Amino acid sequence: MSDSAPDAAHTRGTALAPGEGPQPIEPMPEALQATLPALFISDLHLSAEEPANVAAFLDFLQGKAREAASLFILGDLFEYWAGDDDLATPFNARAAAAIRALADAGTAVFFMRGNRDLLAGPTFAEAIGARLLEDPTRVRFDKDADAPPLLLSHGDALCTDDLAYQAFRRQVRDPAWQTGFLAQPLAARKAFIASLRQQSETAKAEKAIEIMDVNADAVAALLRTHGYPSLIHGHTHRPACHLAEVDGHSCTRHVLSDWRGQASWLHYDGRVFTSGSGDTARG
Repeated sequence: MSDSAPDAAHTRGTALAPGEGPQPIEPMPEALQATLPALFISDLHLSAEEPANVAAFLDFLQGKAREAASLFILGDLFEYWAGDDDLATPFNARAAAAIRALADAGTAVFFMRGNRDLLAGPTFAEAIGARLLEDPTRVRFDKDADAPPLLLSHGDALCTDDLAYQAFRRQVRDPAWQTGFLAQPLAARKAFIASLRQQSETAKAEKAIEIMDVNADAVAALLRTHGYPSLIHGHTHRPACHLAEVDGHSCTRHVLSDWRGQASWLHYDGRVFTSGSGDTARG
């Protein structure tokens, strides 16, 4: 599965041509309802080859995550996910059981697929006690109709300058492609994914870093479509908080961190966002 590692502080885009302006906004789907406080994480890339990340995740689930009413996992939880039948693998079963224990303890868990775990399905969601989210998803907290919603995304759909990756993304998210791929034996799927990972590392080394970043126009279009909310996403591995000006609206864009041997999260209490890592937190 492809991934990107751009500098999220610099986005690219093309100005609107004269006479162009905001497009009519289509009716928005009802926002998901959730409870505060909430934690947001992404890009853990869990694998047996990265024991520090695994240990950090297990500690997080038994500690910090239990302080939250809602936990949102916004993709790339695993280094790869070959299909829900891979739940029988001891490593995957252990991770799933740990998340399920958090859910059983009372924290609502929400899971959005990333580019690494896009094949996670209902069986996986049931195993971890989570609700599957579409990308993007609007969320509103504590049934406050007047509170502004948040918009959640994994983030790879915003990297529109990387044309090769977007073509690949469309292919592997096609339901017919997924049905055919999941019909193959698990061992064959894992071998194919391993070859893709090698190709991805080679391709990233040859790409200009700018084309792997989010595109400013893609971000603006997404925010416009969903009513100018605050946006939370991962994928780019460059944690930051940006202010996007769209059609006269100021929209905050929070970029989640990948995990590098310690936990990393974004906390929201309904008023303030606070980023944290390990046992520390910072506003």
